[in-house]
Amino acid sequence: MSPGGAGCSHRLLLTVGWLLLAGLHSACGTNVTAAQDPGLVHEGEGESEGEEEAESESESEAENEAQSATEEDASNQTVVKEVEFGMCTVTCGVGIREVILTNGCPGGESKCIVRVEECRGPVDCGWGRPVTESLDSVRLPCVHISPVNRFKYVWKLLRPDQQPIILANDSAILEVRREVHPLIFECATLDNNEIIATVKFTVYTTSELQMKRSARPDTDAVLVFVLTIGVVICIFVIFILIFLIINWGAVKSFWGEKASTTEIQSELSSMRYKDSTSLDQSPTEIPGNEDDALSEWNE
Repeated sequence: MSPGGAGCSHRLLLTVGWLLLAGLHSACGTNVTAAQDPGLVHEGEGESEGEEEAESESESEAENEAQSATEEDASNQTVVKEVEFGMCTVTCGVGIREVILTNGCPGGESKCIVRVEECRGPVDCGWGRPVTESLDSVRLPCVHISPVNRFKYVWKLLRPDQQPIILANDSAILEVRREVHPLIFECATLDNNEIIATVKFTVYTTSELQMKRSARPDTDAVLVFVLTIGVVICIFVIFILIFLIINWGAVKSFWGEKASTTEIQSELSSMRYKDSTSLDQSPTEIPGNEDDALSEWNE
């Protein structure tokens, strides 16, 4: 063979060798990837299983919490809460009262105030008293509670044998000037167009008011005098009782001596009575003896 042919054959062998090496490397790479894929698959499956277990655990915890919450609600519902209502602040119209819990109070208290609510009494409140009055005017209050603007107020001037006159004033306080004749006013308190309270007022004339004020001091003076005398007597009795309690020994000895002197006096008086009776009986016996002597002499 020529040198040129030998060089070509050598290059051909080298290329065939490189091709064989490249084929072997590719085959080894495919085997490695094939060997590694199951592990990766197992790892993915392990991660998915872990996530499923965590989700199942969270679901079980949520179910347990829900069950505990339902049990607590049931236990709270089993506690019977007894409620009682306090006295209403008014005897008629609208007022407020306390709602008191007598069982299930926090901190083991026997009673506790839960809330304050509105209470209502009879609608007719009768005759009311003015807020302030003078010789010229008087201020009349309508039945209401806070807030004042919650209610609607209707003022009327009542007249005998006639229809009442509805006044333009719709406030809770009405100021009226005194007239030559007494006047009668009525106020109706409305809540949602429902009458919940009515009250009447008599506005006297200036002369009538002066007469009432002049007659009132006598009654007040007598009442004050009686109360003062009663208080003085009560204080005097209390001081006497305190003195007797403090000096009980001396009082007891004094009463003992007094009792003994009374007994001696009673004994002396009884002895004197006996002596007087004996003296009274002796003269009656003497005439009997004289009669006996005379009868013997005659014989």
